Amino acid sequence: MARGKCRGRKTQAPRAPPPAAASSPAPPLPTPTDKEPPVNALPEHDLGLILRRLPPADLLRAALACRRWRRAAARALPRAPPPLLGYLFHPAGVAGPFPLNPTDKTFHPAVFLPLDADASKRVSLALSPSEARGFSVSDVHLGLVLLLPRALPEGLLPRVLVLDPASRRRALLPAPPRAALPGGDPWRGKRMVFGVSVLSRAHPSRLSFDAVCFTVDGDRPRAWVATVRDGDCTWHAMPRSEDVRVDFDPWLFEDRCVRAAGDIYWHICNSSRALKLDPRTLDFSYLPVPAELGDRFKKYRIGETPEDGRLCMAALDDDMELQIWVRGEAKWSDRGWLLERRMCINKALHAVPGLPRDRMHRMACTWLSDMDYARTGKVFIQTWGYGRYSFHMDTGKLQRLEMKDGKEHGHPIWAYTLAWPPAFLAPEDN
Repeated sequence: MARGKCRGRKTQAPRAPPPAAASSPAPPLPTPTDKEPPVNALPEHDLGLILRRLPPADLLRAALACRRWRRAAARALPRAPPPLLGYLFHPAGVAGPFPLNPTDKTFHPAVFLPLDADASKRVSLALSPSEARGFSVSDVHLGLVLLLPRALPEGLLPRVLVLDPASRRRALLPAPPRAALPGGDPWRGKRMVFGVSVLSRAHPSRLSFDAVCFTVDGDRPRAWVATVRDGDCTWHAMPRSEDVRVDFDPWLFEDRCVRAAGDIYWHICNSSRALKLDPRTLDFSYLPVPAELGDRFKKYRIGETPEDGRLCMAALDDDMELQIWVRGEAKWSDRGWLLERRMCINKALHAVPGLPRDRMHRMACTWLSDMDYARTGKVFIQTWGYGRYSFHMDTGKLQRLEMKDGKEHGHPIWAYTLAWPPAFLAPEDN
């Protein structure tokens, strides 16, 4: 018997398939009402909700799919933080240990520290030697860098050097003229300048933007607005604030602003309040600090929560406990602030070589210098003679901010982000 055959079974001829019925219809094509609808059937609202959850890089890729997605991505842009390219700062030498001078007063030109090699090719300050020595950074926002002269006689308004490091565009804005003042407002000799900041940018592909210069005229704050369109500048001075009075020495204002939750703030040394400017109305007001923090200089900094961009305040108390306060009203709120998070950083500070461990000396040698305005979840810690560090609030990692030549990252440290939104998503200005 042949191997592999089944005994007693007969093979059958294959059956022919039945003839197809001429009247049987073809299967229906899938329609948008099927169980798995195509993405084009998504309503505009649902598509926008999906795109708002994407990180900036994925949002830009989605915007290239089609015109409909590009429009939806443009509407989703306000929720997405701009991509971070690196940091700008003036390097500083390492100061001597306590009780010597806590800071090195030597001026060093501004530098850009890229996050990667690609950003180093795309971004360049391109300052001439005289500009590098004579100008210092006052604000970084929307892809623009604003610099003011280092030496300026008291009472004189400054010229403003504006750089777009990504496109290499630049402009030197003239000082505000007397004609910029409202009618009947005298030109005041007692005037102090406390920095300039970007208000808005009309279109990222051109050097068209609005900026504001903050001064204290007498005992009242004033906003000087520069409107720049393709390099042409026009200044307009707002009336002195009627609601806010500077009833302290104006030198206590920090000479640069911070930007949080859509508003602009100036910290005030040894004060339980900060000065707020609404960019939409150009109205000044005071923002109170939680009473629990007291009036301690450089112990609290205004910023944004990393996850959703809410207005917050970071504070470092005498026991090296890092606190995060957010705005909110409740029975237990403190001047409209709620304590949302707290963490002790003493253990992380133990890794700093030579930093005193006893409470009093550590409190005198360590303070909170800033929050990372790129919303990375980091805060910056300054020590008296033991270096500057970044502390990540989620991982607890403490990293020294030191350059290859031994200098430190100076204060402040500005986050440089891509001009946002990108040109192909931004509407053209008239």
